[in-house]
Amino acid sequence: MVVQTAQGDEGGPEDQRAPVGALGVADLELRPALEAVLMVVDEPATEEHLARVLERPRREVALALRELSEDYTRQGRGFDLRLVAGGWRFYTRPAYADAVESFVLDGQQARLTQAALETLAVVAYRQPVSRSRVSAVRGVNCDGVMRTLLQRGLVEETGTEPETGAILYRTTNYFLERMGLRGLDELPELAPFLPEAEAVEGDSREGVPSFDVDDSGDSQTDH
Repeated sequence: MVVQTAQGDEGGPEDQRAPVGALGVADLELRPALEAVLMVVDEPATEEHLARVLERPRREVALALRELSEDYTRQGRGFDLRLVAGGWRFYTRPAYADAVESFVLDGQQARLTQAALETLAVVAYRQPVSRSRVSAVRGVNCDGVMRTLLQRGLVEETGTEPETGAILYRTTNYFLERMGLRGLDELPELAPFLPEAEAVEGDSREGVPSFDVDDSGDSQTDH
């Protein structure tokens, strides 16, 4: 339904609602906010950390986490939310391990998607780098894509970030082999055009190359 303003324009103030990002963190609904944060964590997130970033009491956060975990189990989801090593994180349920393995193995034979190629480029030019920083540069959650690159042997873990403890990643010798490079110094001069993670606002993909690691000469990638 079209809403007429007093001036006759289409779309009144009620159609110009502020985006969710305009709300304060403390104003967000807690359970969806927890789910959003836990989708991008590199390591299990502690209740204290979650409470601090979401500006809520720890007891309220702890209760919401347990309720979410119970809901996922009751609904028979293929993943669950577990408290492991003092922190919370999403995990695939063991009952569906065969399905995950089949998907991963099948993916090893498939060509990398454009998202995977862009993520690989960010790792190559910003290494060593954490998942969260890769996500910041690309402007989207790269968790699943990073898992694909790890499974393909194109990236690997290389220590942790001193300030946050986040796992750092770098490209592998296999990456160099597939790219036909003798070393990282042979990468094209492109790093200066990739934005720093701290300076990124929104989706920034300028300067990200599209590497095709498929053996065939066809440069088309999956979307």
